[in-house]
Amino acid sequence: MSILPEERKNEILKELKKTGKVKVVELVDQFQVSEETIRRDLMILEEKGLLKRVYGGAIHAVYQSDEPPFVQRTTVNQEAKVKVGKKAVELISDGDVLAIDVGTTMLELAKQIEKKKDITIITNSLPVSSVLTESLNQNMFTGQVLLLGGQIDPKHQSISGSLTEHMLNQFNIKKAFISAGGFSIQNGVSNYHLHETLVSRKMVEVSKQVILLTDSTKIGVDTFCKVSPLEKIDVVVCEQPFPEVWKNHPELKMNWIQA
Repeated sequence: MSILPEERKNEILKELKKTGKVKVVELVDQFQVSEETIRRDLMILEEKGLLKRVYGGAIHAVYQSDEPPFVQRTTVNQEAKVKVGKKAVELISDGDVLAIDVGTTMLELAKQIEKKKDITIITNSLPVSSVLTESLNQNMFTGQVLLLGGQIDPKHQSISGSLTEHMLNQFNIKKAFISAGGFSIQNGVSNYHLHETLVSRKMVEVSKQVILLTDSTKIGVDTFCKVSPLEKIDVVVCEQPFPEVWKNHPELKMNWIQA
């Protein structure tokens, strides 16, 4: 596909508008140009404030300061989220007490939970609790689901607030599955919304093991609120391998699992 550089950049922006992200390898195949050419295009577009470069590609710049509604996010990078959810469910053992955070990747995890015995799942996500309740009704796993109380955010279908945080203090949680708006070496795990972030922080605080579920578009991204430094993350599940640029940081001790 031979087109002028400006036309190529416009096509990249159209794809961003449609899907919320672009990948370098896919753009190379689409336009039949080198990786260096695509990376230069993305750099120019980032300098104009039209996108944000991330590991392996770019995301829409507007996502840095705010996040689309939950329903809209379910279609963004869905294939990667499904892979992460399927891999993450392997970390759940019979008898576990789990906390599951909010977010579309957490929903994919919830959909995969089956054949587990006597597990307790605590969540502040309305969609996650709904999926898990239906799975219980269908005897896909045994145990119980506890929906945390607090203030409901209809846009993001989450529950947060001081009551939510107080309830988390009442449990001995073995594994917390948390989400991220972004995560970087400098600022660790971050998210967009203060109230949801405070609940995520509490999950990290009260859990024996912290497992971050993320797709690769979040790598190197910093969003509004800090959730946790990377040293408090025990496991990362991502559809991409450990970033090459991070291998110069031996202080990063988390177990990275590629989905």
